[in-house]
Amino acid sequence: ADLGAAVFAVQHLAPSSPALLPRILQDVGPLPAVHPQDGAEFRNGNIYIAPPDHHLLVERGRVRVVRGPEENRFRPAIDPLFRSAARAYGPRVLGVLLTGNLDDGTVGLQAIKRRGGTAIVQDPNEAEYPSMPKSALKHVKIDHCLPVREIGPLLTRLTREPAAEEEAYDVPKEMEFESQIAGQRLNTQEFLDSVEKIGARTTYTCPVCSGSIWRIGAEEPMRFRCHTGHSFTAGPFFAEQTAYLEQTLWSAVKTLEEKVTFARQLAARMRERGENDAAKKYDAYAAQVDREVGQVRDLILNGFATRRNISDDDPQAI
Repeated sequence: ADLGAAVFAVQHLAPSSPALLPRILQDVGPLPAVHPQDGAEFRNGNIYIAPPDHHLLVERGRVRVVRGPEENRFRPAIDPLFRSAARAYGPRVLGVLLTGNLDDGTVGLQAIKRRGGTAIVQDPNEAEYPSMPKSALKHVKIDHCLPVREIGPLLTRLTREPAAEEEAYDVPKEMEFESQIAGQRLNTQEFLDSVEKIGARTTYTCPVCSGSIWRIGAEEPMRFRCHTGHSFTAGPFFAEQTAYLEQTLWSAVKTLEEKVTFARQLAARMRERGENDAAKKYDAYAAQVDREVGQVRDLILNGFATRRNISDDDPQAI
């Protein structure tokens, strides 16, 4: 109850999910928990939970709650919270990553470490979904890897120890720019100028908005950001490409079926006017396109390109 820190938490949720976590935490623990308002001041000993469909960001002395671009296919996402906290408070930040799929949180923990903070992950051997802790352990120099029951006492102890001076760790330019992007602090020209400075333009397009894509940095994990702000590491980018491909193919099916229907209507009108030869041509055209519709449907239902999972040993890899 006397925790000498404020707690900020992100849970991956669908936009329509009921906002129950603050009530649950207040029922089982001594710290008040809320969904904060944008711009609210925060205090030690309080828990601030990201509301559904909103990123939770940390600035000096206050929180931001914004509907910025999705990162790794989620809003709220973990990386924007970790990155903003690292930018604002450097060595005073304790970043904790728990169970979850894919690799959201890895890049955020890298940001925390670059600013002198502490990186903590749940032991993947006890995690229900170990992908996120495993990714962090692979790509980040983790300070503590513990079972959940040991993380709370560790946080209590660490908050009572002095932190390094913030001035000892510079804010990298990409951390500054990406925090401003998540907080929607840049206009169009400022955004484009910033992303050009921290990334290299690629030949890919964003599978969410079809915007241009930049590769950000050269570190692992590989990550990308589009010109409107959507951000991905490699796994979520691949998964989003697959989903976009399936959506595009279903759109093709719709258009082809419309052509079949219209061609048959034209054939019927030709026969009504006695133009039987022309009607046969439209009937043949409709029959051929109908066969092609079946081919596209088969690609969606049975094709390799639209498979969501491509790893037999890890069904959550994509």
